[in-house]
Amino acid sequence: MKVLSRYIFRQFVTSFLFASIAFVLLFMLIDMVENLDDFVDQNIGLTGILHYYSLTIPATVQITAPVAALLASILSAGRFSASNELTALGSAGLGMRQLILPFMTGGAIIALVNFFNASIVEPAAAGARIAYKRTILNETRKGLHDGFNIQLLEPDGSVVTIGSFDPLSSTAKDVTVERFDGSRLRSRTDAPEMVFNPQLQQWIMPVASRRSFAADTGSAEFSSGGDTIALDVSPQSLRELNLQPEEMTLVQHYRYLVDKARAGFPKLERATVKLHAKISMPLSSMIVILIGVPLATMKQRNGRAAEITLALFIGLLFLGLQRTVATMGYNGIIEPWAAAWLPLMVFLAAGLLLYRKAST
Repeated sequence: MKVLSRYIFRQFVTSFLFASIAFVLLFMLIDMVENLDDFVDQNIGLTGILHYYSLTIPATVQITAPVAALLASILSAGRFSASNELTALGSAGLGMRQLILPFMTGGAIIALVNFFNASIVEPAAAGARIAYKRTILNETRKGLHDGFNIQLLEPDGSVVTIGSFDPLSSTAKDVTVERFDGSRLRSRTDAPEMVFNPQLQQWIMPVASRRSFAADTGSAEFSSGGDTIALDVSPQSLRELNLQPEEMTLVQHYRYLVDKARAGFPKLERATVKLHAKISMPLSSMIVILIGVPLATMKQRNGRAAEITLALFIGLLFLGLQRTVATMGYNGIIEPWAAAWLPLMVFLAAGLLLYRKAST
C-alpha cells in the first residue's frame, strides 16, 4: 500500500507542478502584453523585464494554486479511472479513503508552502514590485494616508496628529499632541517636526509650543524647547501605516489592524478581509481536492480535454466566488471574516457530499 500511495502522490505532485508553471507563464504573458508599452517607454531591457516578472511569481502562485491542485487531482484520478486501476483497487478492498489520502497529503504540503508564501515571501515580493514600479516605471502610488493627516490614539487617551512622516529619517512633520482628562482637554503640544532618537528610544521635538489648560479658568501656559515626549507610537508602526495589505507579513498585518482599531480608524473591512484571506486561501488547495478526486472517479471518461475544461470551470468558479464575496466584505455587506471563509465553506460542503457519494 505504501508503494501505491507513493505512486499516486508522485503523479499528483508532478501534475500540480506542471499546471502551476503553465499558469504562471500564462499570467506573465497576459500581463506582459498589457504592459509592454510601459517597459518600452522606459527603455527597460530584457533583464529588467524578467526581474519585474520574477517578483510577480509568488502572488500568481498564491492565486492559481487552487486551480492547479484541482486540475492535478482530476487528471491524476481520471488517469487511474481510465486504466481500470480504480477497479483493481476496489477488488482489493481499498476504497475512496485510501485513494484520496495521498492526494490530501500533497494538498497539505501545498497548503503549508502557500501559507509560508502568503505570510513571508509574497509580501516581500510585493514590496519590491511596488518599489520597482515607483523607481523604474515612474509610477506614483499614494499611501493609505497620503493627502490627509495621520491621527493616532495613544493608550492613555492622547490624540497624536501628524501631517506627514519621512520613514528614512524617522521624522514626523506638523505634529500635534492633545492630552485629556476625561473629555476635557488638559494640554496641547504643537511642533513643526518630531524626530525619533534611537539611543533614547523617544521622540524629540526640537521646537515646540505647549499649552496647559486649567480646569476652572481656561487659562493657558506656554513653553517651548527641545523636549522629549513619551509616545507609544514607534517609527516602525508609522512606516507600516503606509504599507498596502499585500506588502505586510502576517504578523505586520495583524499588528496593523490592532493599532488602527485602537486608534479609532474606520473602514478596516478591506484590510481585515485580506488578513483572513492570507490564512484561508492556502487551505483552498486541500479543499478542492475533495471535489476533484471524487468527481474524476464518478464521471464517465470523456478524454483529457474534457477533464481540463471541467477543472478550469470549477477553479474559475471558485476564484469568481471568492472575488465576489470579498467585495461584499470590503463594502461591509457581510462580516470581513465571513468574506474570506465563505467560499471555502461552500466548496468544502460540496466536496464532502461528492466524497460521500463516491464512497458508496
